[in-house]
Amino acid sequence: MKEVVQIIERLKVHHKINFFLLPDHFLKQLNGWTANKNNEGFFILEKNYKFKNFEGSLNFINQASKIAEDENHHPDLKFGWGYANIIIFTHAVKGLTESDFVLAAKIDQLSA
Repeated sequence: MKEVVQIIERLKVHHKINFFLLPDHFLKQLNGWTANKNNEGFFILEKNYKFKNFEGSLNFINQASKIAEDENHHPDLKFGWGYANIIIFTHAVKGLTESDFVLAAKIDQLSA
């Protein structure tokens, strides 16, 4: 977790990441996130969360929304009874940037 915090502090600039050159350690520092292509062919980060009930899902999404707003970076959020799904990518570059990994790491701290 120390390395994730260091990454969060160090990465403040948006740079598009060539996924094929993406350092594995960025993705490895994230717990349970996957990097995939969406239906438009853009690389995204995605993670599914499970909760005991609707209230747990809603509380998590509200906390993740606050982090996203503070970061001025807005992921796609879906939730319902017992689950939440978050998809992160930078719309402006139609792909992943370092900021996407920072946001994912900060959201992961909610479930730590």
